[in-house]
Formats: sequence, C-alpha cells, structure tokens
Amino acid sequence: MAAILNSEQQADLLKRGFSRRTFARIATVLSSGAGLPFYNEPALAQLSKLSNIPPDAVKINANENPLGPCSEAADAIYSAVKQGGRYMFEQTDILAETLAGTLGVKHSAKPEASYVRIFAGSSAPLHQSVIAFCSKDRPFVKGDPGYEAGEKAAQYAGAKAVCVPLKKGSYDHDVRAMLAAAPNAGLFYICNPNNPTGTVTSRADIEYLVANKPQGSVVMIDEAYIHFSNTAIPCTDLVASGKDIIVLRTFSKIYGLAGLRAGAAIARPDLLEKITQWSWSPMPVAGMISATASLRVNTLVPERRKINSDTRDDTLNWLASKNVEFIPSETNCFMINVKRPGQDFFKDMAQQKVYIGRSWPVWPDWVRVTVGTKDEMMKFREAFTKCYNA
Repeated sequence: MAAILNSEQQADLLKRGFSRRTFARIATVLSSGAGLPFYNEPALAQLSKLSNIPPDAVKINANENPLGPCSEAADAIYSAVKQGGRYMFEQTDILAETLAGTLGVKHSAKPEASYVRIFAGSSAPLHQSVIAFCSKDRPFVKGDPGYEAGEKAAQYAGAKAVCVPLKKGSYDHDVRAMLAAAPNAGLFYICNPNNPTGTVTSRADIEYLVANKPQGSVVMIDEAYIHFSNTAIPCTDLVASGKDIIVLRTFSKIYGLAGLRAGAAIARPDLLEKITQWSWSPMPVAGMISATASLRVNTLVPERRKINSDTRDDTLNWLASKNVEFIPSETNCFMINVKRPGQDFFKDMAQQKVYIGRSWPVWPDWVRVTVGTKDEMMKFREAFTKCYNA
C-alpha cells in the first residue's frame, strides 16, 4: 500500500510528524477512495452495511433517499449506457461547471483556477483533507455525536482526533469549545445540518469559527444534508470570498444517488490542490451524468424537501404523542432515546423486519432513524411500539 506514496508525499508526512510506520495506513486511507477503509474497526462495526435482510424489510438505517434518482436522472443514465464503451471524461467537467453555476463560485477547465472539484461522493475529499491538513500535532476536531469517518481517518493514519460535545439543549456545534479544545487544530469539521442529530449550526457561529481559528487551519463544512433544511445557510459564499474553508456536497441524500457516487469539494484552488495531490481518479460516468441531470431539475429540491419534512414531522408528532424523547431534526434522520442500549434495540427492531440506524458511543441509549416513505414509517411505528414497550 505504501508504494502509492511518492517521495515528496513521504517527506511531507514526515515533516508534519507522521511516522513511517503509519505510511501503509495512510496509503490505505487514500486508496480507499469513496469507500470506508475503517469498516472493520470496532467503533464502526455498526455502519450501514446489512446482509441477508428479508426482501420485504424496511431499511431506514443509512440516510438514503427512498425516492432514488429522479426520472430525468434515470433517463440520462439509460441514454449513457449505450455509450458505456467510452470513458466520457468530459462529463465530470460538465458536472463541475453546472454545480459551480448553482453555487456562485468560479469554475475553470484549468484546475489551478477552479473552485470546484468533483469526487465519487464526499467521503474521499473528507479523508484526503484529514491527510492534507492534520498531523500528530494538528488534530482533527469534530462535534460529538457526529459523523465519524473523518475522526476514524485521523486515528487510523496517526493524527489526533478531538471530539467536542454538542451544545446541551440545542445540540448544535459548540464552536467556542471546539476552538478551546484544539488551539492548534489542522481541520475543524462541521456537518451542517449535523449527522446524526439533524440539528443546524448557525451561520454566525460558523463565521466566528472561521474568524478565530488558528492560523493555517482549515474549516470544513459538510453540507450533505443542507437541502433538507429550511434554516441552514450554505457557506459556499465564504469560499467565493477566499476564506480558509472547504465545503462538501454530495448527491447521495436529497438527490437519491447514493449508489451512483457523485459529490464535490468546493474551495479555493490552492486548498483543492492540497487535497487532490494525495489521490484522484476518473469519476463514474453514470454518477456524473445523473448528478448533472438532477441539478437541472429546478423543482426537485423543494418537492423532495416537502415530502421528507411532511413524513418526518408526522413521525415525530406521533413519537411526541407517545411521550418518546427525540431531537427535533431538519434532515432526513432523527435521534430517539430508547432508554436502553441502542444495539439491543436495533436487534429487536430487526426481528420485526425494520432496520434502523446505529447508536453513538457518547449516547449509547439513543438510535438514529432515517426517514423512509410514508408506508415504511407506518411499519416503523408498529415495530417501535412493540420494541419500545418490551
């Protein structure tokens, strides 16, 4: 694995405090691309991979969109199949240009002038940013509970990870505590809205973090779930104004393209260069074409936001009527206090053929549930009633 690191990369890693013993692990992180190289690590044993589930099971564990690709995206994919013998590299640049136009940032065919770089999903730029900006003495900082991939990438590669509790009551990121916990951080990671809580960190707090971060550090805003929210404010304008910020976007959530792998990092060209120097490869054509087609459907996001919010709020209102504790969410997932180990509750729900999400070590009695279709959430209610009262 370590052979994929050239001499310049190895020298850079040594300069930043990584040991040669970690080179193979760093190579694993980079060669994994959009995958999850840490899947067999104990802390991630409950990730969303399921095996041998019944064909009639309800699968609401992975924050997928049950609607899948829109018809325009599906038609575009079908048309592209006939050209499957071609590489069609140009489709990646078409997607980058289309996305840049929707976000108000610059794009150029020349990488040194472009603020958008396309990836197969958003996992790869997250992992590569950890390698690019973190080190033994410059930690990765995130909220807790929060999406763990960056934390595990840092730990796996030999960098320190600092997890800062979310604010009590509001459950958004405590940016002042994050700054205090790591005064020499390499990368601050904010998922906004947050996974798994579905809560929103204010634009004022994000601007405070950007303005007060240590010199040389970078703020990453993962906007995977932003399309579901009515209050979260996108941060791509901070990119356009030249701030030390990287914004991640993915088509896996509201666009329903999780299995087709399309995403992007939006940042100043010099920051993107630091990410992509570690790894980059040709993108999956089906993902590129379907993502571009999805962006061109102006009604897709508001229509799907309403479908999701109606189903989610109806479910949360039902939980409230049963006096079940949950965290109000603005995304396609929410967290419930099941008052016993979440792993056990997951197993009981699976016996009812309803597969929910995992719990987090910091909140072991809470589970995450993805918003499915109306029919799926009705089946969730039936199973939940049996298991919660067991």
